Amino acid sequence: METKPKNEYLLALKVMRLTRPTLASPVVVTCDSIDLPGNTLNNELKNDCTSLQGMETLAIGQFMVLPQSFGNIYLGEIFSSYLCVHNGSNQIVKNVTVKADLQTSTQVISLSSGNSEVKELAPDNTVDEVIHHEVKEIGTHILVCEVSYVPANLMGPPQSFRKYFKFQVVKPLDVKTKFYNAESDEVYLEAQIQNLTVGPICLEKVSLESSHLFSVSTLNKNEKGECIYGKINLLDSGCSRQYLYCLKPQLSLQKDPKMMHNATNIGKLDIVWKSNLGERGRLQTSQLQRMAPEYGDLRVIMKDIPLKVYLEEQVNLNCHITNTSERSMDLLLSLESSDSIAWCGISDKIIGTLKPGTSIDVPLSLIPLDTGITIISGLKLMDTFLKRVYDYDDLAQIFVNQLN
Repeated sequence: METKPKNEYLLALKVMRLTRPTLASPVVVTCDSIDLPGNTLNNELKNDCTSLQGMETLAIGQFMVLPQSFGNIYLGEIFSSYLCVHNGSNQIVKNVTVKADLQTSTQVISLSSGNSEVKELAPDNTVDEVIHHEVKEIGTHILVCEVSYVPANLMGPPQSFRKYFKFQVVKPLDVKTKFYNAESDEVYLEAQIQNLTVGPICLEKVSLESSHLFSVSTLNKNEKGECIYGKINLLDSGCSRQYLYCLKPQLSLQKDPKMMHNATNIGKLDIVWKSNLGERGRLQTSQLQRMAPEYGDLRVIMKDIPLKVYLEEQVNLNCHITNTSERSMDLLLSLESSDSIAWCGISDKIIGTLKPGTSIDVPLSLIPLDTGITIISGLKLMDTFLKRVYDYDDLAQIFVNQLN
């Protein structure tokens, strides 16, 4: 891909990727001499350079293996490369410049340091440069290196040549998210992070940067404030970690059902890791989006439920009703008992007119008739103007204990 045959240039360009070595463990495969392979496997093991003489059947520690190829480049890592321009001729060349650009599918990034050109390069001398770049795109990348110079014994425009190096950038992590919209307006985010690299990594930081509409708290720490995965969060290749976060909406957001419905931007996950030899990487997701909750015309939430509920003892709570429609509603509340709960008080209650976006708290009482997990159900709201009935059969769950 050069513009001229290689031997027509006075200078030569060498490009080498700078990367850390890898760790390799010796593979011990042996058998008894009376078995079918005989001493074939034992002899091969003795000739293995990673085996310890006299203790070939023991795998002692690991070995550092120097890079033999370009290797894998993962998104979020630092790409480092060494550029070397050598004058292999017997002539002096002048005005030597080295330019390096990185081409992606969306942009061209200049990696040159911007230093001034080398005025004179004697025979057998070199000009070298180390370039660094944090990889932020997945896909094909092309490193374009251009060298220009002027031979000392020639007049005219400078001579130049280029070299191209193509490599692929792949994903180091697979991030999957799940959202749960709680009745209390809280949003729970579950993030599953899987290691797609060929070796183990250490997760140094996994945090959620919430949008301005929410405040976030992590549920991945114990009572002492320590990470549940320990101080060294090691993640082997192909393994996963799960993280849970709770997002609470701001007070201004809770007061306006429309704003709460439209608040779909949650935030971004920020992940920092290191490879087994300390190579650092960072990945930040795009803006996470949740599905907007659908409340219908009315939203009903049970509030102030006691922490301890006992069999056949009265339970007092509040029914929070919000008009999420675009019209005023004249509401009538009805209660129907079941085999597990018995409502107390008058069944039909006139709530009155509820304007759009407004709320009201209605005090209610019930008696649990069975132990264990009990579902609060049997509540109906009727819009007396349109004669439309709204049924609510799974408002909340309570755990009913035996009598003291």
